Amino acid sequence: EVQLVESGGGSVQPGGSLRLSCAASGFSFGTKDMTWVRQAPGKGPEWVSSINPGGWRTDNAEAVKGRFTIATDNAKNTVSLQMNNLKPEDTAVYYCRQFVDHSRDYWGQGTLVTVST
Repeated sequence: EVQLVESGGGSVQPGGSLRLSCAASGFSFGTKDMTWVRQAPGKGPEWVSSINPGGWRTDNAEAVKGRFTIATDNAKNTVSLQMNNLKPEDTAVYYCRQFVDHSRDYWGQGTLVTVST
């Protein structure tokens, strides 16, 4: 059974930092891209960042470029998202996701990030 478990969310003031982590199990980690997706209150899911299995190619949404960094640790089966210079508009539930195909689209339970004064 595939499991993705996020951690590291919380409340922070604008300009602050948080590091999210996603622990993966139940599949061969390091064989598929891993992705972070967020969903703000009242809005649909928004792609944030992706990383390829080798960890040498990353892609980030324009809204987070220069502030967020995605990384993997294949030895620990984890993918992280370092978030710096957080803004109120970054407030959302953040999900770790692995899309294999339309019948195998795995999501974690999400972790809430709140950025406010």
